[in-house]
Amino acid sequence: MGRLVEGKWRTDSIITSDKKGSYDRIPRSFRDSVSKAGPFTPESGRYHLYVSYACPWAHRTLIYRELKGLQDHISVNVVHPDMMDQGWTFETNFPETTGDDLYQKNHLSEIYLKAKPDVSTSVTVPVLWDKQHQTIVNNESSEIIRFFNQEFDEMTGNKENYYPEALRHQIDRINEKIYHHINNGVYKSGFAGNQVAYQDAVTKVFDALDELEQILEGRKYLIGNQLTEADIRLIPTLLRFDLVYYIHFKCSVRKISEYKNLYRYTKDLYAIDAIKNTTHFDHIKRHYYYSHESLNPKRIIPKTSLNL
Repeated sequence: MGRLVEGKWRTDSIITSDKKGSYDRIPRSFRDSVSKAGPFTPESGRYHLYVSYACPWAHRTLIYRELKGLQDHISVNVVHPDMMDQGWTFETNFPETTGDDLYQKNHLSEIYLKAKPDVSTSVTVPVLWDKQHQTIVNNESSEIIRFFNQEFDEMTGNKENYYPEALRHQIDRINEKIYHHINNGVYKSGFAGNQVAYQDAVTKVFDALDELEQILEGRKYLIGNQLTEADIRLIPTLLRFDLVYYIHFKCSVRKISEYKNLYRYTKDLYAIDAIKNTTHFDHIKRHYYYSHESLNPKRIIPKTSLNL
């Protein structure tokens, strides 16, 4: 693993911690928007997604792309699940990897350098690329899914809205908890630098899961009677939990399959085509157990499975 510093690849750990030993995620580095106001206007065939099937942040963009009928309008390339000393690669010797259709690059870092030759950044997925200006528009998944939710509606005719005005306050509030204590919480647990930081993180993970378990009693979705952004932001983490986070990130208090409501909810959401079609368990297991040498130095991939 590594990162770009002033346009040069530096091989070191991308796992960053604060002074207390808690995992500290680096903010994303490209934050432009797709909008009618431009300069990145919604157009068919103009944009391209670079993703990893293993990554939960990229997964949410793929779910939105399918839910909103954008498959024929926004193209996709899939990196190899192994993230080693040179970061994400476009090697194609793993099922359903694609290489780089646009520029035939070998590493995702080369796409970042094409956008900004002197960039200092971690090289993450997803990446929303503009073919017209040949640059990265955005690499923050929570913003990319908002573009997909609304900005292309006139082009596709798909008016489904997963962030409706009437529910935005509730969605924002639960998103905040889910992000800090579940989506990112599992990483804080797995990448904790000491026992105190781990204990704090893992306690918050399961406190939040316990709260969601109560919310989902007698309910199909987190908010209202409809699928919303909150569900789509949560489900990639739940689908990876028992396979990876329970073991690899030491989130071992309980499995999702041991929660009555959360397990039912996970199975129900997985039955949605846009979620099932974009979930690749082989990429998920391979990436986490093989890439994180500091957590799994022998790179042994455990025999785990899900009953969904």
